[in-house]
Amino acid sequence: MLFSHISDTHLGLVQYGSEEREQDVYRVFNQSIDISIKDHVDFVIFAGDIFHVPNPNGTAIVQMANALKRLKNNNIDSFFILGEHDISRIRTTPIPYVYHNLEFSKYIGQGIPINYKGVLIVGFDKIRKAEIPQFEEKFRIVDGIASKHNGHKILVMHQGITEFNKFAGELQSTDLPKNFTYYAMGHLHDHDIKQFNHLNGPVAYPGSIELTTSEGIKETKKGFFEVDISDNQVNPNWVELDTREQFSFKTEYNELTKSVDEISRKIGIMERKPIVEIKIQGENIETDQIQAQISRLNSLTLRCFWRIISKEASDSSVFLERPSTIDDEMLRLSMDAIGSEQIAKFAIKELLPLLASGQTKEATQIIIENFEKFKEETQNDNKN
Repeated sequence: MLFSHISDTHLGLVQYGSEEREQDVYRVFNQSIDISIKDHVDFVIFAGDIFHVPNPNGTAIVQMANALKRLKNNNIDSFFILGEHDISRIRTTPIPYVYHNLEFSKYIGQGIPINYKGVLIVGFDKIRKAEIPQFEEKFRIVDGIASKHNGHKILVMHQGITEFNKFAGELQSTDLPKNFTYYAMGHLHDHDIKQFNHLNGPVAYPGSIELTTSEGIKETKKGFFEVDISDNQVNPNWVELDTREQFSFKTEYNELTKSVDEISRKIGIMERKPIVEIKIQGENIETDQIQAQISRLNSLTLRCFWRIISKEASDSSVFLERPSTIDDEMLRLSMDAIGSEQIAKFAIKELLPLLASGQTKEATQIIIENFEKFKEETQNDNKN
């Protein structure tokens, strides 16, 4: 038996306000579906953040529907959970529920085990860190069920595990139910897989299918897992997708002309225009001169960005030890400025994504909810 593990598709993301970038996401998403069909997988798991915002545009909704229909037409079932990008803070029905109601796909995000052709599958929607203690009993229950199941057991979650990323960690690996043979994770955008002695199977992050805004501009590979569970062993194979290339270059100001020449030669032969970032350091910098040189790349790139960095910043430990995403660095800086890890995580992980996507009503709702919770906790402390 073979299944695909796809996560963080972020359908509807319009990076840089660019229609081409929106189409890039749809293109690689359909690649993952095409490959899954070609390889005759038995089922597909979508591990959260199906859409980039809870109220996606019509094109994104149709793209997902068409993909699920194609899977169905090829006798491939699919299962999904919700990530934080799929869930609105205003109490409305999440869009992906439509696919469940139409029987295009099966929603499994409530922690209720299902038996699919001898495979036990359990899924949990995104759990906010403050809510995690409430799920300890649910984890214990599903772990007990998994321990009694003779076949493969798959746990699907959209959470950050601290051993993979200490900045984005919401759970320790030791918090996970231990009796599953494969942990199909979402949320972290870099693909990675680890085996822990205290767990019965590997914990796997396929990563996002395309670079998103929070990841910055960098050379990286994107893809998904095809997992072979034909025998007692679990054999994950990471499948690379054909994404638009992105490059980040660093140059001295007095070497800028030479660097632009080299970049032009490198990207000029590419069939698909890449996204390029140039970081410039030096003294007596004239922005007009920079603009003149950068303009030489405009016809060769989809987007070309530049910024000036100081040598001190370039050489500092902040850059040498910087985390894998911009979000992680913002969290670190927020913690330093505010002096509270809890408030910083609320601001960066919950409030900022809503505001960045224009969801002011949802942002207002989450502020009200947290204020009410703060008042309740303060009143309880005063009583004690």
